Amino acid sequence: MLDVLYKKATGYEVTETTREYGVDEEGNSKLIKEKTSTKFVPPDLAAIKAYLEMKDGELFSMTDEELKKERRKLLRELKNSSKGDL
Repeated sequence: MLDVLYKKATGYEVTETTREYGVDEEGNSKLIKEKTSTKFVPPDLAAIKAYLEMKDGELFSMTDEELKKERRKLLRELKNSSKGDL
């Protein structure tokens, strides 16, 4: 569940395929057009809040070393996400 919240909190891409069918002279269904597009779903504020609340519960039980490791991981993620925004 935490991974789904993270995905929704950070935003993600969805690929959609639209197909248009027509009927030929014999009455058979025939594919006329097919269009594939990629859409970005922006981050959701409610998901961010829920994710942080759930993660905070985990943070209280972490050791100092685990907290440092988590900090490094989050800083890496922030750095990588800011590169994608350029």
